[in-house]
Amino acid sequence: MPAKPQSFATTSAFEVLGPIMVGPSSSHTAGALRCAQVAASLLDGRIVRVTFTLWNSFAHTYKGHGTNRALVAGVLGLDTDDERIRDAFTLAEERGLAYEFVIGGDDASIHPNTVDIHLESETGSMADVRGESLGGGKMRISAINGVHVEISGLYTTLFVAHRDAPGALASLTGALAQAQMNIAFCRTYRTEAGGQAYSVFETDGAPQRDVLPIVRALDLVNYATFIELPGSVTALGPGISVPDLFDDAEQLLAACHELDLSIGGVMRVREERMVGAERAAANMRRVIEVMRDETTATLAQPQRSLGGFLNGEAQRVDHNSAAYAPSLLGDTLTEAAARAMAVLERSATMGVIVAAPTAGSAGVVPGCVLAVAPLLAQNRDEINEMIAEALYCAAAVGLILSTTACVAGAEGGCQAEVGSAAAMAAAALVQMHGGTPEQALDAATITISNMLGLVCDPVGGLVEVPCQARNAQGVAAAFTGAQLALSGVRSLVPFDEMAAVMLQVGHALPATLRETAKGGIATAPSALSACARCGMCS
Repeated sequence: MPAKPQSFATTSAFEVLGPIMVGPSSSHTAGALRCAQVAASLLDGRIVRVTFTLWNSFAHTYKGHGTNRALVAGVLGLDTDDERIRDAFTLAEERGLAYEFVIGGDDASIHPNTVDIHLESETGSMADVRGESLGGGKMRISAINGVHVEISGLYTTLFVAHRDAPGALASLTGALAQAQMNIAFCRTYRTEAGGQAYSVFETDGAPQRDVLPIVRALDLVNYATFIELPGSVTALGPGISVPDLFDDAEQLLAACHELDLSIGGVMRVREERMVGAERAAANMRRVIEVMRDETTATLAQPQRSLGGFLNGEAQRVDHNSAAYAPSLLGDTLTEAAARAMAVLERSATMGVIVAAPTAGSAGVVPGCVLAVAPLLAQNRDEINEMIAEALYCAAAVGLILSTTACVAGAEGGCQAEVGSAAAMAAAALVQMHGGTPEQALDAATITISNMLGLVCDPVGGLVEVPCQARNAQGVAAAFTGAQLALSGVRSLVPFDEMAAVMLQVGHALPATLRETAKGGIATAPSALSACARCGMCS
């Protein structure tokens, strides 16, 4: 069997149902913030100047997605759910941080969401860092000072800059042994033999600050620091991989039968093994709390989005339920669609949401699950337990898709975002209705198969149009897939094969239809005219 990807082995359910973040985009806002956050941690002292060079999708949509605010916020040390992100420019001025944005343009040889970050600190030290936002808030540092590296922050990560000298690695590992730190992975990158080198140690357990003075005291070391990301396994638990449950859908079904559990039950066991039962329960309570708020706040009090394209659409669907639901969507699907639309309206105002699995598709899973649960459970405790198990089920499906396919619109189009979310929701709905794990995966597979090729074409680069309506359509697709599977309709193609197909189709889409705002609806004359009036990106 191929080795389990490290990202799979260490990804918490609450990175699939998350991060909890300020909108509007998990890749362009949360992921970008985390790139800058990690880059800033690589220098001693306060950062006083930073230049961001934006590539590909970032270059075309950074204003509409709030990427510019997020990058500055990351350098300032804000977290993904800090509502001050929208005021990042003002905070930068107050703290004496000078910043500049440079358009790098298009380069097909690098990741669609790439930013080069040049930082200068008050001590005079400088660094050049390349960050890549992978979708769903995940990120990777791929270069430091021109040297290729690979840092994800999934584990507790000790970064050391040092001279490339004989015995260097032995000295470093000896220092970690002295501090009783257990190394999970270790990689060393060099500019040349005898030149500058960087060693990255990914370790078990929380960062141990007393190891830094030991490492920094070594003659060959120039600099050492811990890299931490809120929400990663680093912050959630011991950083131990869980290879004994499942890598893919086939193994997930085997685990369900072996443990006599639903998909949600298996995912809960996995999470509890990873971070502990108490922490897992607390994280789930927090996710459900935010989901309840995000799906109802703008139904009660609409808010105008940053671009001005959204302002009360969710409320209008909700208020017209009595007139149209009986002959069209029905009450439950109408409520689910309205809730999903409410999430996108909240996200587009830079409000706090749960990316599930991304901000652009964040309404589908909570819209479905929260609308259905009260119809199937008897009291609040039963409803909360059903919601938790359903969300764990959705997370299991999302985990497989995020690691074997993709969930980023810039990489795979909207099929990767709303398509993945709809598949997650379909599986959850089947489980809520007592369906088997096989039926849940059939529902997810059927749903994906009917959303293949869905393009990502945000008008003005804003996560507003057509994103909000697509979340409502994703809800409808999830309901349809669930009912078909529960009725005994099987998918000819198994889930794992469908995930591979989705990835192939996503990569086949031209760049103009993958979150660049250079194709599809974004180039329609009416859309361009509306953008000219918006002024958001000027």
